[in-house]
Amino acid sequence: MRYYLGLATTFHDPALALVGPDGEVLFAEATERYLQYKRAPNCEPDSAPRMAGLLARHLPAGAELVVATSWGPEFSAFLARSAAAGAFGLENLAGHPPDLNRSLVPERSERTFIAELGVAQARAGYGTLLGLDRAHGGQSRVAALRRYPHHLAHASYGLWGSPFRDAACLVVDGMGETGASAIYRMQAGRIAEVKRHRGRESLGFFFGLVTDLAGFDQAAGEEWKIMGLAPYGQADPALMALLRRLYRVEGGRLRFAEAATVQATVAEILARRPADARETGWADLARCGQDAFCELMDVLVGEAGRLAPAENLVLTGGCALNSSYNGRLLARSAYRRLHVPSAPADDGNALGAAWLAYAEDHPDWTGPAGEGAFTPYLGSSVSTEPLARMAGQEPRLRRLGHAGVTQAAAAILAAGGLVGWVQGRAEFGPRALGNRSILADPRPADAKAILNAKVKYREAFRPFAPSILAEAGPDWFEDYQDSPYMERTLVWRPEVRARVPAVVHEDGTGRLQSVTPGRNPAYAALIAAFAERTGVPILLNTSFNVMGKPILHTAEDAILMFYTTGLDALAVEDWLLVKDPAMLPAA
Repeated sequence: MRYYLGLATTFHDPALALVGPDGEVLFAEATERYLQYKRAPNCEPDSAPRMAGLLARHLPAGAELVVATSWGPEFSAFLARSAAAGAFGLENLAGHPPDLNRSLVPERSERTFIAELGVAQARAGYGTLLGLDRAHGGQSRVAALRRYPHHLAHASYGLWGSPFRDAACLVVDGMGETGASAIYRMQAGRIAEVKRHRGRESLGFFFGLVTDLAGFDQAAGEEWKIMGLAPYGQADPALMALLRRLYRVEGGRLRFAEAATVQATVAEILARRPADARETGWADLARCGQDAFCELMDVLVGEAGRLAPAENLVLTGGCALNSSYNGRLLARSAYRRLHVPSAPADDGNALGAAWLAYAEDHPDWTGPAGEGAFTPYLGSSVSTEPLARMAGQEPRLRRLGHAGVTQAAAAILAAGGLVGWVQGRAEFGPRALGNRSILADPRPADAKAILNAKVKYREAFRPFAPSILAEAGPDWFEDYQDSPYMERTLVWRPEVRARVPAVVHEDGTGRLQSVTPGRNPAYAALIAAFAERTGVPILLNTSFNVMGKPILHTAEDAILMFYTTGLDALAVEDWLLVKDPAMLPAA
């Protein structure tokens, strides 16, 4: 019996995914959750202690395991040549002046990124071997290590995890083996490459540069702050003209400026930067940077439409996390339906690589079957044993059953309380989708400020997302689109905005999550119970963490946040813990 372990092996956002003998996804999770280390830079996805427990749970003794990684033979060959020449040794890298630019990234930084990426490939699978021996005492074995192209792993996860059988796929990120974008086509579940870009034109690196110039840190993955801040900025023609010096469009293709132009332009932009940009961000540059991103994405989407015409588009790669653009894509293109997976960045490549390995051994397989294949709830479950231990010592803790917790939490939310909501398996991807969430009533105008001040401790400009019952979506949003993974922003209908001000962003949009009982019965039941009390089928939803930390991983993480922040209640499965005993239902 053969199982398939996919490893996302970039130097940031490592992850793992386990696929069973029938192609079913058994587990998928980013490493940052287990380590509680944001983005887990330069960490192995398959550390031995973690793998021992994971493989003992999911892999029967005597089974074979194929390990698959998300960078292909082209990259391995490049690394081997470079290593032989000593190009990526510390002595060589340290000798490079820090201000040399070949493109949008300083050369020394780029070389260091590639060196770190090489280390991740070299150690891929070692933790799995150790964990396998600890789990099964040598009765199971690793049958093969396979390496797949980076963008193909993106496309395979996005396409096979979509609701489509036929679709085009556009991958856009910082870098792959040959370039930073690629186009694929799927027909009847079979995937073929249409075009891989070659060269240094990287929309991901461009947006990272904008992030740094605006006062944030792309190395910390803060690109999303540009999206949040952009609506507060003003269109600035002079700034926009400076950004446009960095790129041009020739024959439908993107071209980026040479190093000298990049350096000179960056210097001019920095000379205009406000003194407080590192504290508050530079809103006008964020606005112009987001506008430029949309221009550049339109070029890539247009090329995909010409080379791979289809009704359906799958968008993946790190740039697919730009929900502000995603919500406008269909109106700006010839595509009719859009799918963005729950983990479009490099963490999703763990599942893409695992599926590619499975497909290699099962040539007739054309993707998972059934609605369950598309669930994002693939990560760890939370044990309630810590709460059971507390039960005799904490009078504000009670086990109510799932129906009781749902009704009690809805009542607390309707009264203005903040609720930590932990149910089922964790979401695969960066966004909380109702299983690891902090929830609030979206109706009070000050709910956003209260949540930021009492729990999240983050910048005031960053918006909170609405989770809405899908059936109610058209009543609340213009040109409503189903958005199961909180992957796109849509425009609120003007007549309803005053009813839910806490989730209406500065530009009148909301990054919504469409919720149905089929996708998440517990969360849908909670929103329905809240709607019965308030007439509003919407909850404010944000990830269950504080700024700078990943989403929680264990019940202990949740309990610690409950006692050290301004949360009013914590619901973990069918347990409810409250600050005020009056919030508990009558016995």
